[in-house]
Amino acid sequence: MTSRTVTLLDVARAAGVSKSTVSDALQGSGRVAEATRDRVRAVAEELGYRPNSAARRLRRASTGAVGLHLPATATRLDYYMNLAFGAVERAQEDGLDMVLLAPSGVAGGRIASRVDGLLVIDPEPGDSAVPGLLDAGVPVVTGERYLGPATGPSGAVVCDNAASLTALLDHVAERGARHPALLAPSGSSAWATALRATAGSWGRAHGVTVTLRTVPFAATPAEAEAATRALLAADPAVDAVICAPDGSAPGVLRAAAALGRKIGASGASGASSACEASGGNGASDGNGRTGEGGRSEGGGPGRTGGTGAAVGLAGTGLLVASCVDGTATRGAEPPVTAVDLHPTAYGRACAELLCDILADRAAPDTVRRHSWSLETRASTGSPG
Repeated sequence: MTSRTVTLLDVARAAGVSKSTVSDALQGSGRVAEATRDRVRAVAEELGYRPNSAARRLRRASTGAVGLHLPATATRLDYYMNLAFGAVERAQEDGLDMVLLAPSGVAGGRIASRVDGLLVIDPEPGDSAVPGLLDAGVPVVTGERYLGPATGPSGAVVCDNAASLTALLDHVAERGARHPALLAPSGSSAWATALRATAGSWGRAHGVTVTLRTVPFAATPAEAEAATRALLAADPAVDAVICAPDGSAPGVLRAAAALGRKIGASGASGASSACEASGGNGASDGNGRTGEGGRSEGGGPGRTGGTGAAVGLAGTGLLVASCVDGTATRGAEPPVTAVDLHPTAYGRACAELLCDILADRAAPDTVRRHSWSLETRASTGSPG
């Protein structure tokens, strides 16, 4: 090419596609096959194409706003409220207002006329609003990956959820737990899927039983308490309970107290005796049968010899931890060990990526990583 400015039409001719396809491919919008998107970007880079941000905003009649879609349960969860505050704060730094979308969502075409881009947090394949939002024709950034079949987002900010649960399981094992359990979230979001898979893989790798009980994605403390009571009654050898849902940890503590379990002290010795009495380790289905995969969905009367084990474990220790830190874990008695996902910073990171894509500071399909930290507290025998 000559020294003149390279245009979209130049890229379209060189790539053998239409001008609109080039525009969609470079902006990460519309229905463009991945191979075509890659070819267009390669041609654009080879020709030295540089998008005119001002002109693009003028053509799109920029609204000066971006939309935020949260799970339907978000309004009662501390995590999502902090995330939203962070996203709003970061969007405002680029002069953009944040519009909170109703959980039921709106038609993609309608929302596209109101916002310049969208944030879709923890997109659930079963959420009927998500496909329309992803196909709205504006850049979309998801908080965690979308595992459904719809058009992919323009970018994503992800946490290593497998690593965070692995850190919790390693921690309780180091504190003496030999039979940990996970109150895992239901649904098929990337977070829920990763936690359930990691419970199985960690158990297989360590030759340790990881009892898995599924609870609602946003389980209340009462729901967590009921699940923990059933878990410990059916499988009294459990010596550590990791609860996934935000805010559910106090329910686990109440259940343990009601059953006479001492929080923060390992019950490993008692658990080992109970396991030996019941016939070994591996995964249990809750009815005295040993399975594979380190996972149990059982809700039966207990392991073989379970009655004696239950009596023997009353008063022994139980470690408690949470996959999500927040007010409920920090203010519990005792304070609960938890993974701090830094939700305010996470919201900022999601909004920042969307702002960067809108301003051509980041390429579409950019994936950024968000860090987490393990906060050890008295519920696992750690200093508060």
